[in-house]
This record gives sequence, structure tokens and C-alpha cells, in this order.
Amino acid sequence: MAKPSRIYALTKRAIDVVAASTALIVLSPLVLGVALAVRVKLGSPILFRQVRAGYRGEPFPILKFRTMTDARDKAGMLLPDADRLPAFGRFLRSTSIDELPSLINIIRGDLTLVGPRPLLMRYLPRYSAEQQRRHEVRPGLTGLAQVSGRNALSWDDKLRLDVEYVDTRSLALDLRILVRTVGKVVQREGISSGESATMTEFMGSERPPQ
Repeated sequence: MAKPSRIYALTKRAIDVVAASTALIVLSPLVLGVALAVRVKLGSPILFRQVRAGYRGEPFPILKFRTMTDARDKAGMLLPDADRLPAFGRFLRSTSIDELPSLINIIRGDLTLVGPRPLLMRYLPRYSAEQQRRHEVRPGLTGLAQVSGRNALSWDDKLRLDVEYVDTRSLALDLRILVRTVGKVVQREGISSGESATMTEFMGSERPPQ
């Protein structure tokens, strides 16, 4: 595939900034209301910050609304995710409302609207050479893997779709993914991996490359 033109890159960035800025302004009452609800129901901090791998694997702090409590066992250890994810937190995740603060990451340039989802830094040495190619583009708020099954997909399938996006990316594809994302959010599909309240950890390729 030919490398996307500079016009594509500049247009994509302009759309990101305008769309994210507009969304933050329009949704500001919702953002403030959710922030207050998180503070009352889950405590502080209101925002969840976690270092993720961005473009070319460079680290950046992703911002989300907090969805889990700090509940611990008698030994002071955090309880499993399923025990720390209350109904309110599940609602925020299933509606993707917890992602609203990530619009700030888009304005900063850490994220784009559409691209491979940013994953944990500790996963970097676990990718195959092909899977590493997901970092050839800026990570996204939504992506091809998210509209193709989200957390219901296996890791191999998600990473394969990430690389497929890298090879086929275009403004037309981005638009199709954004439209499909709206449908997925409304239907609340693919939230769970079927094995845990959150996606299981990526430990490396699940099958030999073809």
C-alpha cells in the first residue's frame, strides 16, 4: 500500500482537533455532571490516569473517568477487577462515557479519533514484529478492532485488525469506523471479554504467525 499523503495526515489532524474541541464544549454539562457523580459514588481522584504506548511506542498518560473503587482485602491488596467495578462503573464503560476525558488527549496530539487503541507499555516486548506495526500510526479513541468485536475478540484478532487498519487507513475508512462506533456504543456490544470484567492481559501471540 502507498503511504498516505501529507494532505491526509493534515486533514485527519484538523478533524481531530475541531471534533474533540467541539465535543468538549457541547458535552461540558455532561462531563461536569459525570465528574460530580464519580466523586460522590467512587471517590477521588475523579480521573483515571495510566501510561500507555502511543505513536512509535512512546509513552503518554491517557485520561478517563474513574470506574473502579479502591476496595482491598484484609491484607491490603486490591480486590479483583470484578469486585471493584460497581454498577455505576459498568454503566460508564458500557456507554463509553468514561472515555470523554480522552478528548483532551486528542487535542494534545496523544490520540486521534480513529486508530489502534493505546495499550499498556509492558506489552511492547510481547508483540511480534508484525504486531509492532500497530505503532506506526497514532493510537485512536476508537478503531477497526473496536467496531469488529471490541473486547469479545481474541488478542490475536484485535492486533491483526490494528495492523490491517495501518495498511488500509484513509479518511473514508475513518468515517465508516466512526459511524459503526456510534452503533456499537448504542448497542453496548463487546464490552466484556467473556472471561473477566475487563480485558484479559496480553501475554504474547496466541498462535504462530501464518
